[in-house]
Amino acid sequence: MRIRDVSLPTGEAGASPEDLAAGVRDWVDSAPLRALVAHFGGDWPPGDLATVLARLDDFSARHWDFRGGRERPDAREPALDDGTVRLVLDAAAALGLVRPAPPARPAYAHLVVLGGLARACLRRVSYAGHLLRAGTRVAGEVAVLGSFRPLSEWEQRTLADAGLAPCATEVDALDAAVRLAFRMTAASEEDGHDGGHPHHSWSARTYRPAGLPPVRVLAAPSSEPDRRRAHTADTQRFWAEHVRLSPGDPVLLVTAPIYVPFQHCDALRTLALPYGCGIETVGVDPAVPDLTRLPEPTLSPGRYLQEIRSAIRAMRALHRALP
Repeated sequence: MRIRDVSLPTGEAGASPEDLAAGVRDWVDSAPLRALVAHFGGDWPPGDLATVLARLDDFSARHWDFRGGRERPDAREPALDDGTVRLVLDAAAALGLVRPAPPARPAYAHLVVLGGLARACLRRVSYAGHLLRAGTRVAGEVAVLGSFRPLSEWEQRTLADAGLAPCATEVDALDAAVRLAFRMTAASEEDGHDGGHPHHSWSARTYRPAGLPPVRVLAAPSSEPDRRRAHTADTQRFWAEHVRLSPGDPVLLVTAPIYVPFQHCDALRTLALPYGCGIETVGVDPAVPDLTRLPEPTLSPGRYLQEIRSAIRAMRALHRALP
């Protein structure tokens, strides 16, 4: 019997802090998440929403953090019995990490593609191109957001298998994906700053495909350069400052289905709250013909648990940011 799907916090422009808090509460207090916590030996935490989120963060760190500070491909996979696997997969689907949904609107102010591993860069940029050719209208620009994260040998092989020239970083892979998906040979504009270290540097390349909105590939500096590379929230904030988002602008984000809950909440915190724009987050649809040559690796129960933890942490950060 399928568990009822749980809605994410609203992305409507101008949503009140009360509406956003209610959305966080509905997702966190849902039956699928309660069932997971109970199955892994936890008691549901008492207290207000802030307390529940803090304790769920701690609980998920003990039971569902398989990265240990490493990059996602280096996470270990837990040994789970068949019943636990079924519960995890059902809960992940109900919590919004599995099934892709098409964009709800016919038109947006901007379309934002979030970077990731090399294969994900190719798939997400290709899907953005598919949406535009299928009729999704974008009045502003397509922003393809990445970082200077070095690519692994496995990622470099993925790009070579797709027929692309060697790339050194995530933003290079995104740039190659844009040239492939939009049939471009060179950027029409380039800008950036070399800060002497990738954590301090930024770059921007703009393409102008005929009949489509401009496509900008952007790598941001880190907001904590002494500690880490730029993450998703850094790139979103950096882009918003460059594009000059306006209140009410509907923004469409493209990522992988497994990351929709956490990246949707990050975008609410970093874009919707400070700029008053609307946020809709969609996952790549693997049934799109353009993507059949770039199949997504099978996602494991451990990966889903890890990203449920990411969603909890993003919900907590969003809730703490509410005025």
